[in-house]
Amino acid sequence: MRELHVVDAGELAAAYAAAHYAVVLDGDAIGLQVGEPAGDLEAYWTARSYAFITAWNPASRPLSEAANNLADSRLVARLQALGLVFHPAWASDHAREWRESGWLVGDIDPAQLDTLAIEFGQAGVLYWEHGKPVRLRMTLRRPGDCPGLAFVDWIELATADR
Repeated sequence: MRELHVVDAGELAAAYAAAHYAVVLDGDAIGLQVGEPAGDLEAYWTARSYAFITAWNPASRPLSEAANNLADSRLVARLQALGLVFHPAWASDHAREWRESGWLVGDIDPAQLDTLAIEFGQAGVLYWEHGKPVRLRMTLRRPGDCPGLAFVDWIELATADR
C-alpha cells in the first residue's frame, strides 16, 4: 500500500475528490465519483440520502491492517446501534495503489455523519441526496489559499485538534 503524503487540507480534499469509490450490492460493485450523479446505485438501492464513511487510517496516517480492522469493527457497531442500513464499500486512487474499506450508509442525517467522521478521525466523507451529485464533506478547516473545489463542502467543525 502506498503512503499518502499530504501537504495541506486542500491537497487532501483534491485527492479525496479524485478518488474512486464503489459499493457492493448483491455481489455487484457499483462505482461512485465525487461530482457525478449516482443513478445506477440509486436505481438499485433507494434511499433519501447516501454517505460513504470509513474508519481506516484516521487523520490520513496509515495504520496496520489489524488496527484498521479493529477501528472498522467499532464503526460497524456504531452504525448498527444507530439502526442504519449499510453495505460494504471502498475508496481507492486511480492506480489502485491505495485502497480503504468502508461503508455506504443510507438515510443518515448529515450531522450524525459529521459526528461519526470526527469520532473515527476522518478528514472527509461522502454525502449526497437522492438524485443529486455525490459531494465530499471535509471536516477540516479550509485553508485560506485553497482554490474552490466543485462538489466539496468544508464542514468546519469545532474541535480542539483540527
